[in-house]
Amino acid sequence: MIFFAALIANGQSTAGWYTEGKDYAPTRRIMITVTNPLNVPVKGSSVVVSRKSLPFQNIPERWIGIVDPALPSDPEPTVEQLKANSGYVRRKETNGHYVELQVDDKDKDGIWDELFFMTDLKAKESRDFYIYIDHYERGMYEHQVHAAIANYGRHTVPLWESKNMGWKLWYPHEVDLHGKRSPMLTAYYEYSTNKSGYYMPWEMGTDIMTVASTFGAGGMCLFENPADMENPARAYHSPFKNKGPFDDTRYTYDVVYNGPLRSMIKVNTTNWNSGKGYYELEQYYTAIAGKSWSTVETKFNKFLPPNADVKFGAGIRQIMSEYTSVNKKGIAISMGKNIEARIPDEDIGDDVLTVPWQGIGMIIRDKYMPQYQAIKNYGGNHLFKMPVTSDLSYEYMILGAWSFGDINKNEKEFIKYVDDEALIYNNPPIITVHKFETKLK
Repeated sequence: MIFFAALIANGQSTAGWYTEGKDYAPTRRIMITVTNPLNVPVKGSSVVVSRKSLPFQNIPERWIGIVDPALPSDPEPTVEQLKANSGYVRRKETNGHYVELQVDDKDKDGIWDELFFMTDLKAKESRDFYIYIDHYERGMYEHQVHAAIANYGRHTVPLWESKNMGWKLWYPHEVDLHGKRSPMLTAYYEYSTNKSGYYMPWEMGTDIMTVASTFGAGGMCLFENPADMENPARAYHSPFKNKGPFDDTRYTYDVVYNGPLRSMIKVNTTNWNSGKGYYELEQYYTAIAGKSWSTVETKFNKFLPPNADVKFGAGIRQIMSEYTSVNKKGIAISMGKNIEARIPDEDIGDDVLTVPWQGIGMIIRDKYMPQYQAIKNYGGNHLFKMPVTSDLSYEYMILGAWSFGDINKNEKEFIKYVDDEALIYNNPPIITVHKFETKLK
């Protein structure tokens, strides 16, 4: 997520100091202000605070707490609540409410890099939060997302999911999609039992994407000849495909972090020889709690194109049984009706799974200046090309929905969801970091 952090040298704030239970009364804090730049309210806004933006940074991970002073404080839990949730349930609060958070070490150097939490914001609202610093044991909560690397289908596959939607890379760069019937995490069951995504227990949803040679629910490419968008360069479709790992494009995978509020998979791509250029890159796929989308960050660390005209690219397939698409300023949506989402097994009398309606979408941020074009090659796809950036990186958002889900179950709902998320994606919250405070005695 993109954020802006500024250090404000202000005086001691006037908000009362948070306490929880009889033994948590921290004496250090940093105030931050989160501002919604939009004229519309945002529910579940993602807030990312960089450690490097803070005036004090040498903080043990478990000593970090986020408090919203505007929220009502929790009362003392009942004996029944304590028994049901163990001794780690939060006790009576004063001066605000503890906010669920996540502390992440993205570069895996042993020093955390980011604080992540979520909040609702009114239109143009600026909301204050406190990062409290002290030893703290309580405040554990259920994971809303999941990520894993698994031996699935006889090869290594990364999977990541929210309770709304699941994604995996059966193909190393093109995303496969798993529809949820109701909010739940399902990937662990899928890979630990090695059930085909098409044959999961019905209550756990099903694989709802045929990827084959397409861009699937989202994939990247390069346009080495930008005038010929029908023939992009793709790592999984190089001239050396299936020639063995010494010659073919190679991939390695890692789980960067795994919940409770966001989960991230890292994919390293090396030895990509398009026949014209040579490339290596890393990608980060992120799922967020409560969302039906994933973000994909792409960063090249070797970029040797055949000419200076090469363009970045990304796209989604034309959904199976596509009946309409929406294509406008950085947004592509493909929708299909009566989709046969599973190939039946005639030997066991298996029936076709027909999905009445399904939609997939992609959002490219305005700053990347995306240009849209549909292509017929590779099974039919909706693609964007973008100028190469100075730091050789770009990102996009992929979205999915289907008629058997809890939300976005039809064309009207999904288009509105994509439009709303595009607005937020292009206008993330502004984070202002204030002065480090020590409690006056």
